[in-house]
Amino acid sequence: MRTIAIIQARMNSSRLPGKVLLDLGGKPMLAWVVDRALGAKRLDGAGVATTTAPSDDAIEAFCESRGYPCFRGSEFDVLDRYYQAALSFKAERIVRLTADCPVVDPALIDATIQEFESTGVDFAATRLPPPWKRTYPIGQDIEIVSFANLARAWNEATEKYEREHVMPYFYDQDGRFQIKVLNAENDYSAYRWTVDTAPDLDLLRVIIKRFGGREDFTWREVLQVFEHEPELAQINSGVVHKTGLDVDERHK
Repeated sequence: MRTIAIIQARMNSSRLPGKVLLDLGGKPMLAWVVDRALGAKRLDGAGVATTTAPSDDAIEAFCESRGYPCFRGSEFDVLDRYYQAALSFKAERIVRLTADCPVVDPALIDATIQEFESTGVDFAATRLPPPWKRTYPIGQDIEIVSFANLARAWNEATEKYEREHVMPYFYDQDGRFQIKVLNAENDYSAYRWTVDTAPDLDLLRVIIKRFGGREDFTWREVLQVFEHEPELAQINSGVVHKTGLDVDERHK
């Protein structure tokens, strides 16, 4: 089956506008996500799903310059954007990634796909967003579903948070789907390696710098950086993580 990573990205972020094209170690953050995803051996490709808003012309132009497939769809009905992008990219299985997770680990993407295949579940992920629990660091966020089940969610999901966050319809009601959440051997959920605010960006720039130009580092190597320099976690310790039930105030 054709397994495609679809990376959602937009310029009009509510807390850090334009973040996906901000510089991170010499290249835009979006490039980090796409390039690291393409390192996953179990993926057949990766594409970007952005919006039709004029502000996202820059994302489309960037994707064209890098040769990344790009689809443009609804700004706030991200579930519809994913469904339409999956059709456009001819994806039979969809791995959902977000453009604000620049150190997502390709090996963990592969592990999530493997778990999805071996268990036969409807939905597999490395985390469920708050108020649910997780054990991998924030920023190692990977979800996978079949196109058939994505289409079911697209047809049936009605709540705003279900449409905006794409996947809650798979897990917000017990028994609706078979789900599998991958867990690390310890609880690393206190680590925040995603970019939603300026302090987050400051931290990720420090992390990237620690690897001296390497781009193939693993999430465990990032963990080792924090174990040697625990004070780094203070850089973005005041950031409140969004929940899976939040919706953008601009979503009418």
